[in-house]
Amino acid sequence: QVQLVESGGGLVQAGGSLRLSCAASGRTFSSYAMGWFRQAPGKEREFVAGISWSGGRTYYADSVKGRFTISRDNAKNTVYLQMNSLKPEDTAVYYCAASDKSFSPPKLYSSSYYDYWGQGTQVTVSS
Repeated sequence: QVQLVESGGGLVQAGGSLRLSCAASGRTFSSYAMGWFRQAPGKEREFVAGISWSGGRTYYADSVKGRFTISRDNAKNTVYLQMNSLKPEDTAVYYCAASDKSFSPPKLYSSSYYDYWGQGTQVTVSS
């Protein structure tokens, strides 16, 4: 069982930066693939970024590629999402997720791949 707690959200102007953190409980954090998703009002939850258990492989949605960076520190049981050059369309609740399934890059983009979810943190980008 894994519990995930996100932090770092807030209000920022367009062009600014935020770093989200997701702290995980449990001794097997390093064996989980991790992902970030977001959900804007009236829209479906969408994939933002994913990372392999070792941190050696990362994946991004086209909409954030080149602006967002996902990373993890297994010693601290934490995954991060560095968000730069933020745009108003990045406004959403951001969720951290963990999967204990066999690592599968194509499936990383789907919310159904993940077994555990955090409560979310609000990111608001003003124009």
